[in-house]
Amino acid sequence: MSSHVGWVVLSDGARPTEDIYFLASAASELRLQGIAVERVAVSRSFGASRLHGRALLKRYAGANLLLCRSLPLGWLRWLECHRNAFGYIAYLIDDDITAAANDSALPAAYRKRMARIATYQPRLLALVDEVVASSEQLARCFFSEHDNVQVLTPPLIAPLPSLEHFSLPPTAAVNWRIGFYGTRAHLTDLVHIAPAIQQIQSQRMDTQVEIMLGPHTPESLVALPRVNAPSPLPWETFKVYQREHHCHIGLAPLLESPFNRGKSLIKFLDITAMGGVGIYSNRYPYTEVVHHGENGLLVNDTPIEWRSALEHLLENPEAAARMAKQAAIDAKKVGGVEAAVQFWLQRSDALSQ
Repeated sequence: MSSHVGWVVLSDGARPTEDIYFLASAASELRLQGIAVERVAVSRSFGASRLHGRALLKRYAGANLLLCRSLPLGWLRWLECHRNAFGYIAYLIDDDITAAANDSALPAAYRKRMARIATYQPRLLALVDEVVASSEQLARCFFSEHDNVQVLTPPLIAPLPSLEHFSLPPTAAVNWRIGFYGTRAHLTDLVHIAPAIQQIQSQRMDTQVEIMLGPHTPESLVALPRVNAPSPLPWETFKVYQREHHCHIGLAPLLESPFNRGKSLIKFLDITAMGGVGIYSNRYPYTEVVHHGENGLLVNDTPIEWRSALEHLLENPEAAARMAKQAAIDAKKVGGVEAAVQFWLQRSDALSQ
C-alpha cells in the first residue's frame, strides 16, 4: 500500500455497487491524492480464506476496508479473527436485504440469496465502524443495528449523451424507444404496469419497447409486436451498452413494499444516462428528485395512469425532449461524483491524521 492510509475493497462480487459508490466515482481522485485503492476478489471456494488470508494480511495490514453487501462465510470468519489487523471498515449497502428475503413477490432464487446474506449481516455489522447506505430510508433500517450510519446517494458514473435522438422524427426505421432496465427484483413492478404497455403497443405503430429481462420477461409482453427482450448483460458489458444505446422514455415502476422502500434514485440516473425521460412511481425515492412535468413524470400505481403518461409523452414530443434535457441537468446536480469523492476523502483524511 501507499505511505498514506489506503483502502481495500474486499469484494464478494457486487461490482455495480463497488463501481458506482467508490471505484468508478471516487477512487481515481483518491489515488491522485496519494491514497492507495485496490480491489481484492474473495473466493467462495472452501479454504480460500485460509490460503489467501495470510498474503492479504501481509500486504494490506493496517489498511482500511470497504465491504459491499456481503462476504462469504469463510472470509467473514477470517475477518472476525483478524479484525484488529486492519484500520477503519465501512459497510456499503444499497438494498434492504432482510426485506428482500421476506418478500414473497420476489423470485425464489433471489430471496434465497438475500436470506443467506441477511443471516450473516449482523456479524458484518459487528465488525464495521460505519454503515454507508444509498438512501435516507434505507439508512433508517440500520439505526437500531449500528451507532454510525451515513448516507451516500448514488453518483452518476455514466456519461450523459446528446439528445439528438429526440430530434429525429419517428419513422419505420426510427421508432420511439421505450425501455425497462430493472432487474428480476422488479419483475412484479413491471407486471403491474404491463397492461399499459400492451395497450400502447396495440394502438401505435411507432413504439419499440426494450425489456432487458431475457427469458424472465412476462410472456404477455414478449408476444407483443415491436418488443425486444434481450438477456441481462454483465456489468461491464452493460456499461458499454448504456453508452452506445439511447431511449426516449424509461419506465421505473416501484410498488409499495418494505423492499422497495429502501431503494435509491439510481433508476433516475440510469434512464437519464440513456438519454431518456422517465415515468416513475409517485413515491420515494423518486419524489425526492423528480418534479412532475419538468424532468419526468410521477404517476400512481394504476395501469391506466401509466398508459396516460406514456400517451402524454408520445403525443407531446417537444415536452418529452424538454423534460429529458432538464433531467440531464438535474442528474448532474444530484449525481455529481464530487460528493462521493469528498465523502471518501473526508474519511481518508481523518484516518491518516
